[in-house]
Amino acid sequence: MEDKKQLKISKSIFFIPTLYVFGIWFIYWIEIYFNFNFNKYGVFPRELIGLRGVFLTHFIHSDTSHLFNNSIPLFVLLLSLFYFYKDIAFKVLIYGALLSGFITWCIARESYHIGASGIVYLLFSFIFFSGIIRKHYRLVALSLIIIFLYGSMIWYVLPIKEGMSWEGHLSGFLVGILFAALYRNKGIVKEEHQFVETEFDLLFDENGQFAPPIIEEEHEGDLN
Repeated sequence: MEDKKQLKISKSIFFIPTLYVFGIWFIYWIEIYFNFNFNKYGVFPRELIGLRGVFLTHFIHSDTSHLFNNSIPLFVLLLSLFYFYKDIAFKVLIYGALLSGFITWCIARESYHIGASGIVYLLFSFIFFSGIIRKHYRLVALSLIIIFLYGSMIWYVLPIKEGMSWEGHLSGFLVGILFAALYRNKGIVKEEHQFVETEFDLLFDENGQFAPPIIEEEHEGDLN
């Protein structure tokens, strides 16, 4: 019953996913329409000015292909996050985005790192591992669906494609695992079944042998 209350569908769960996807497309449109280049606002590792990218990189994309490839998984994963993990969704999204951006700033190659891919990997990792850790049947099912849809993404946490920020992917992936462990007891969790002893249970002893209770008969006292 508690699960049904927590998983109640409302229009609000569509708001953030829709707003985010609309926002990154709108920012890209501004770039194209006014002939701007926002790449320099991405993460530039180990440079003080590059720290601004920790906050801004998740909204900047290099071209329409990059933008489109992030938009669909971003919407699906955000929707899953705000539906199944609504109590901690904002914490995972905001803190996770900042931490993954900061780790990218620490470990990445000296180049501008841009795109919402870090958040995509953050959400993919968090949703998958959170379901496995919690062992709740709904969340395990969600984990299996996510791995079926986007499992091939795991290869891109490795430097296998030129020009792709695998460091950003890896950062988001690791932060997702961390948050899945940290928030494992928040929101929907597997309930431990409590067994209540009944009168039927009293008919058996501690070894499981049938042992009906002995009923003492009442005798009326002799009348003198």
